Amino acid sequence: MAVSKETLLEVLAPICGTVQYVEHRGDLTLHIDKGDLLEAGRELRDNPRTQFNLLIDITAIDQYRRNQRFEVVYILYSLEYDTRIRLKVALDEYDEPHCPSLTDVYENANWYERETYDMYGIIFDGHPDLRRFYMPEDFVDPETSEPLYPLRKDFPLMGIQGAAPMPEKFPQ
Repeated sequence: MAVSKETLLEVLAPICGTVQYVEHRGDLTLHIDKGDLLEAGRELRDNPRTQFNLLIDITAIDQYRRNQRFEVVYILYSLEYDTRIRLKVALDEYDEPHCPSLTDVYENANWYERETYDMYGIIFDGHPDLRRFYMPEDFVDPETSEPLYPLRKDFPLMGIQGAAPMPEKFPQ
């Protein structure tokens, strides 16, 4: 039997000040505040009524707007109840967004948070080893020396010349 929307809201009500939800084609997305993320993740994992014991993925969405530009998306799965949900956390910071790390709750969040940091520049506070995942550590703007994040919507489509060493087109 799947975990119902009502059960999720009951479990999260004592923890989260506000929980907004969206249900689309049978998929449930819960929007929670950034400050409630750790406790909500722990409760969703440990509560016998939910048992979301598997973190499937973490990613981000760049809305490229002034307020709440970034959203961090957590996809959780309950093996016991065969239920999948998405948790979304909106971030207020525009240039250097911060989000609490879930590595204390889900150990595999380590890699997913590193990937999200590398691609979007979201800083996961409390992460044990937050560093680049795909891009080289020196992937910076050649003019300003600021780090570059390729999945941000303000990143140029054709890349930035000189930001990363490229092989010659036709080696001799």
